[in-house]
Amino acid sequence: MKITKLICAPGKTGFFFDDQKAIKQGAKNDGAFYEGTPVTPGFTSVRQAGESISVIFVLENGALAHGDCAAVQYSGAGGRDPLFLAENFIPIIEKHIAPLYVGKDITTFREMADIVDKGINPETGKLYHTAIRYGVTQACLDAVAKSQGKIMAQVIAEEYGTEISKTIIPIFTQSGDDRYLNADKMIMKGADVLPHALFNHVETKVGLKGEKIKDYIQWLRDRILKLKPFESYNPTIHIDVYGTLGIVFDNDFEAIANYIGELEELAKPFKLRVEGPVDMGEKTAQIDGLRTIRQKMEEKGITAEIVADEWCNTLQDVIDFSAHKAGHVIQIKTPDLGGINNSIEAVLYCKEHEMGAYLGGTCNETSRSAEICANIAMATSPVQCLAKPGMGVDEGYMIAYNEMSRIQALSR
Repeated sequence: MKITKLICAPGKTGFFFDDQKAIKQGAKNDGAFYEGTPVTPGFTSVRQAGESISVIFVLENGALAHGDCAAVQYSGAGGRDPLFLAENFIPIIEKHIAPLYVGKDITTFREMADIVDKGINPETGKLYHTAIRYGVTQACLDAVAKSQGKIMAQVIAEEYGTEISKTIIPIFTQSGDDRYLNADKMIMKGADVLPHALFNHVETKVGLKGEKIKDYIQWLRDRILKLKPFESYNPTIHIDVYGTLGIVFDNDFEAIANYIGELEELAKPFKLRVEGPVDMGEKTAQIDGLRTIRQKMEEKGITAEIVADEWCNTLQDVIDFSAHKAGHVIQIKTPDLGGINNSIEAVLYCKEHEMGAYLGGTCNETSRSAEICANIAMATSPVQCLAKPGMGVDEGYMIAYNEMSRIQALSR
């Protein structure tokens, strides 16, 4: 079966593009907006509406296969590709990507994904923007599945030699700044991992000595114990601190390890994960920082886990962080890795090398990319999968849970 046409449709994402550097430098909330001047190239405001591009393949039999190009909330930060705006990138897809697929046979997912994921943009001499590779490879997976009469998780499992999970993968829900009311929603739904909590500013959210995080962890623990929806409910508490512990403790890794140990005690009886304790500004230093914090935690008998995020943006980065045990868990930030083939391989690599694989992404994605990531999760069994898009809890959790539930039912 052939692809007869490629169509692009501009779209909106489930959240925003945020200038992370400007926020860290003190941009203040003003309702849903931020006050301040953007500092990351491409941004016209500190926060602006997220954009996506749906890439639709028209197949020879009239069926439609599609994926959504999307980029992370904090585009342009931590070594990532620049801001992804639809009007800038639809012409590139129509001019350079369409000829790679239109009129061509649908073969295997891996072969079709490599065409765009390893292709070079003739205008720049570099790989295509990660968002383009992300969305087009989603469409490739859907096209292969439709041509074979299978669900996408089946295609992945067959091509990569895995088995589809018999249980729904633990779903990690994210609260945004509304970390109290949204935590209640998570508890009510029985979310396996919660609440993310968006601790991205020292003075207003973390506390100058980390005291605001401590207060929140204690509140959340008590709230779970009070409201748990069933007796066996035992979620993991996972907070993202966006490198702010490095600011609070002046990158004193021992002090950071001690602080995480204090948070662990406050979180008990629940397991604790702390994402992004430091942001060292570049990859090598980040690896060394997370490796050292992990070592100091192990020496002290601290069993909480730290999660790598910033500066771990590509499949090679995942391999390098894993090799140095830079953290206990790695967030595989799906849009940052480009083609979803890389996310699949990253999960499998982490599992083979005794590193926790967190199939993540961003609140700034779409329902389509979230559904396709749910297929990846069910076919590869990471330790957790992000509920996305958005920060409202209900919608992202529903999309991830329902798609995995359908896969589970169809695979029985």
